Amino acid sequence: MRILIDLSILKNVHCGLGQVALNYGYYFRDLYEPLENEQIYLLVPKSFVGVFGNKVRYIIARKIYRIMPWLIGIHFDVWHAIHQLSRYKPFARHYILTIHDFNFLYEKSGPKTHKYQYMVQRKANKADRITAISEFAKAETEHYLRLGGKHVQVIYNGIERIDLKAEECIPEVQQPYLFSIGEVKEKKNFHVLLDMMTLLPNMHLYIAGNSNTPYADRIRTEIISRNITNVHLIGLVSEGQKTWLYRHCQAFVFPSLFEGFGLPVVEAMLFGKPVVCSNETSLTEIGGDHVIFFPKGYPATESARLIATAALTPEQEEANRQYARSFTWERHMQSYLAIYREVGV
Repeated sequence: MRILIDLSILKNVHCGLGQVALNYGYYFRDLYEPLENEQIYLLVPKSFVGVFGNKVRYIIARKIYRIMPWLIGIHFDVWHAIHQLSRYKPFARHYILTIHDFNFLYEKSGPKTHKYQYMVQRKANKADRITAISEFAKAETEHYLRLGGKHVQVIYNGIERIDLKAEECIPEVQQPYLFSIGEVKEKKNFHVLLDMMTLLPNMHLYIAGNSNTPYADRIRTEIISRNITNVHLIGLVSEGQKTWLYRHCQAFVFPSLFEGFGLPVVEAMLFGKPVVCSNETSLTEIGGDHVIFFPKGYPATESARLIATAALTPEQEEANRQYARSFTWERHMQSYLAIYREVGV
């Protein structure tokens, strides 16, 4: 049985989907035990060929395959698109589609919205099995797509045990500090934290993630014009630096408006940190009783008071750690291997 898993998003390895794809690869490198007559193929950028060991085979994600996938030369039994916006068309007997979110409906407008929705609908039409990364993403899928009676199965993402990784100190970070992470785009809603931080002059806020965006430029302009000295956009960080930032922060803040899963919220729990986040989209589901929610409208005074008093008992810290550890990539991948083996026979 020939199974292809589309990990072409590894070209953007620092984005959320890129990290998901990376952990798929790590699973096949470290934990996968193939069945007899089962062969996994990974569709990856050229630079990732060989990175995930020799239990799998590699196909370079060439642009021509987006239009003519049969040029790969292999007709697969199962083709898994690990997210809904892959540009590669399946060339297989069976197609599995994973839905992460419908953020494009909120981020884009006009013809672009219709283009993306049409693209996802076409993928859903072809899919033998559709999965979603949260109950929220499942509900969105059922709302925005015509499924023709197809069932949507929820398989939660795993999280990497970054709490076990070596730390890399960032000397210029000033204590005490709040931490957040994510590509600095409108949907992350980071600008609502500026007023709050003016009321917490003895605390700093460090936001990690790609800040080469127009939205980040607007935040930087406001920081300068208002002389806000305790908010810092620090750009992309290494895995060791991310681990260090999580471990030593006072609390993790995440005012995001649109999340299919909310990986950083769970990552922060690995370190037993108080998490203060929005109650939007999937975050109420994934955060549950383990997080504190920002008040509606993010009023500065109330938000600052919430942050200043955010603390966990040792029992709460341990409960959060245990909860976060339950989201394993091993469990995630075993769920998908079961699907591959069921539909591919």
